[in-house]
Formats: sequence, C-alpha cells, structure tokens
Amino acid sequence: MKLTLLVVLFTLNLNLSLNAQEYPFQVEVSGKGEPILLFPGFACTGAVWNDVIKGLSKNYECHVFTFAGFGDVPAIESPWLAEIKDGVSKYIITKKLKEPTAIGHSLGGTLALWMASEKEYFSNIILIDALASTGALMMPNFKSEFITYDNPYNAQLLKMNAEEFYAMAQQLAQGMTLNTEKREQIVDWMVQADRKTYINGYTDLLKLDLRDTIATVKTPVTILAATQPYGEKTVKQTYQEQYKNLEDYTIKFAGKSAHFIMFDQPEWLSKEIRLAL
Repeated sequence: MKLTLLVVLFTLNLNLSLNAQEYPFQVEVSGKGEPILLFPGFACTGAVWNDVIKGLSKNYECHVFTFAGFGDVPAIESPWLAEIKDGVSKYIITKKLKEPTAIGHSLGGTLALWMASEKEYFSNIILIDALASTGALMMPNFKSEFITYDNPYNAQLLKMNAEEFYAMAQQLAQGMTLNTEKREQIVDWMVQADRKTYINGYTDLLKLDLRDTIATVKTPVTILAATQPYGEKTVKQTYQEQYKNLEDYTIKFAGKSAHFIMFDQPEWLSKEIRLAL
C-alpha cells in the first residue's frame, strides 16, 4: 500500500515537472473572449500587466507570460531569445489560439515583431515602447555581428556581487519610470533574474536587428511610445528611422511617461490599447 502510494506520488510529481518544463516560460490565463498574448519587457514578470488586464480580462482571454530566468521561472540554456520565440509559436499552435492579438512591452514587443516577420501569427500587434533594433539605438555604426556574448561588459556583470548588482539596478531604474513608487519593483525584478539569463538574454536582444526584416510584416501594428527622458521630437525621429520599412503602423506618444508607460500613464495606456483592439 505504501509502495503504491509512493509510486503514484512520484508519477504525479514527474508529470507536474514535465508540464512545467514544456515551455520556456509560464503563462497565467484570465478572462474569456478573443485571445490576447501579453509579453513583458526584459527581466520583468507578467505582474507588470496587472493593471492592464483588470480591464482587458472583462472582454478578452488574457495570456500573461513570464519568460524563463525571470521571476520564479527556471532558467534555460542559450540561445535564450530564440528558444522563447519557438516556445511561443508552439504555445499558440498547441493551445489552438486563432489569430491572437500580441501586446508587448520593450523586449516583448520586439519578440512579437520578430515572430510576425516570419509568419502571420497575430491579427493585431500593440507595441509599448519597443524597437526593431535596441542595439542600433545604443551604438553608433551598429552591426549585429559585432555583438558577442564574451565581452568585458558581460564579464563585469557576471562578476558583480549582490550589492554591486543591486546598485546598478537602482541606477538603471531611475530612468525607466517617473513613478518613484514603482522603481523598487523594477529593481526587484532585475535582482531576482537569473544572472546568466540577464546577461546572455540582453545580448540576444542587442544582436537582434529587425529594421529590414519588418518589411515582411503584414499584421497591423500600433506603437505606443514614451517621450521621456529624451523629448517627443527626438523620440519621433528614432521611431521613424527604426520603423521606416514597416508597411502598416500607427504611432502615438505618451506625454510625461518614461519606458514603463503602464506605471507612468496607466489610464492613457489602457485607453489606447482599447482603441487599438
């Protein structure tokens, strides 16, 4: 009797473990209606969408992602971002999600664009402060092949102790939101992230350059862009350059908002998402 119970418990735990590892992410589903996939930005958990889905889940089925290596989701091996992309594709097929909408913040938006450049997965894409090439924004004369995983900056990040990494995260969070109450939450997400995922995953993002390949995207795209800290004029120029090869898109700018528009202008963001849907 005891042996049989142990076998049953072992089998149950094994099945739960296998299910948990089926995808390189976790997904929380709420609401009913047409499906929406919500992809968070780099290092964030799906909790970044909490305020957004309060309204959306009343009329839509919201699939909120937390990617591997972030939050409590176990890390995976590299190439991290390619594995995430393939996993999302498998998820859409397995769950039989018919023409879902994709809403992506930052990295999550770039991921949606990457997928849409390869296949018409989505009926609609809403990008929240997301670029076709993060590397091109950060580096003059950017070329993807110049970005390597083995570089002095990555080595420095890997060697940082907890206190040093926390101090770096605090500095980064200063420019990500104007909402001072939310900065510590962003810091917590970065600190909680698996360190290798943080380093190699961000390198994946820097290497990804979709500025030419987005010419193949046929899905309508709405871009909701933050204007701070650079100002609307500079931001407009950046987005015009980044998306000049995208055939069908609408762009709107969030005044008095930094990168995390859902923290700085939550009502504006919810209104614009509803309009885009």
